Amino acid sequence: MKWYNILNIDEIDSPSIVLYEDHLMHNLNTMITMVDSDLSKLMPHIKTNKMPKVIRQMITLGIKSFKTATIAEAEIAAVEGATHVLIAHQLVGPKVMRFIELIKTFKNTRFSTIVDNIDSAKKLHHEAVKHAININIYIDINNGMDRSGIEIGIGLENLIEQIDRCLSLNFLGFHVYDGHLRTPDFKQRKDRVEEGFKNITTFFETLKHKYPNIEIISGGTPSFTSHLTEKDRICSPGTCILWDWGYDQKLTEQEYKYAALVITRVISKPKKNVITIDLGHKAIASENPIDNRVKFLNLFDYELISQSEEHGVLSVQNWNDIKVGDVLYGVPYHICPTINLYDEVSVIVHSKKIDSWDITARKRKITI
Repeated sequence: MKWYNILNIDEIDSPSIVLYEDHLMHNLNTMITMVDSDLSKLMPHIKTNKMPKVIRQMITLGIKSFKTATIAEAEIAAVEGATHVLIAHQLVGPKVMRFIELIKTFKNTRFSTIVDNIDSAKKLHHEAVKHAININIYIDINNGMDRSGIEIGIGLENLIEQIDRCLSLNFLGFHVYDGHLRTPDFKQRKDRVEEGFKNITTFFETLKHKYPNIEIISGGTPSFTSHLTEKDRICSPGTCILWDWGYDQKLTEQEYKYAALVITRVISKPKKNVITIDLGHKAIASENPIDNRVKFLNLFDYELISQSEEHGVLSVQNWNDIKVGDVLYGVPYHICPTINLYDEVSVIVHSKKIDSWDITARKRKITI
């Protein structure tokens, strides 16, 4: 029997997502092994899994620092016992007050966030003074992705000077995300990662004379294998915890396993060599071209030719062998936005569904 086949599949609705616990644990232990069990080097991003029970597994293994993209993710990490949570998303609007409520509510968790401009730093300082708290911050550095952050230069120097004047802000270091560097050739990727860090490292070393305890939160899964060997860099892989088809193609030096699959069923055979499945836009991430959305493990010689909200249409060669109701096991090309489409995962142990885990942080707001 293939590793992904589920014996009690009739108990699992479609479309849905399933989590193979043995593959999850393999991925978590592989991540730890890659840093030689130095857990101070790890701050996994939980934007991919969004599940309290996955976070609990990591905490059981000794990982207690996490990076998040949302207040909700930060909250579930704190509930599970995280000691440090970085919200790596510049806070605007009501999120500032929600962040302060986190700090007040979870006394045993150190929260931090990022800034890349003086106005945001002043806003956080103003609220910190108003609420009689201190706020921990990392400066978000733009090293080529051009999505957020501030470049090395006079603007950064001015920002640091402003932070020094804001006595309710604690400067912890830099946050640098280089997710644009994904070339499949590992040597080329590592060379580009290090080239992107050259000016950052030089500037960072000069700062350490004044701020000896600062650190760099660096990268994601694509650059994990580059950053893990460098001092002062804390790594933030996230996708590798569940893994997906996209990174499996690109990051061949990383030995992770597919821990999450989508379950879909054939719902129609409208004409010769065409089948329809219940896997539409609402069931799998569709930001990529249609040929890079899902790979089926138990279907061959096929092509996904169209999708609508609730339907996926495939051309197939073995049309006569396929029946309405047949189950297909699919690997998402991009697991992060796919997991966000579901309320829960079915947990598979020894080829059987034994539990369901809530994908709690797919909600933007939980209790705070």
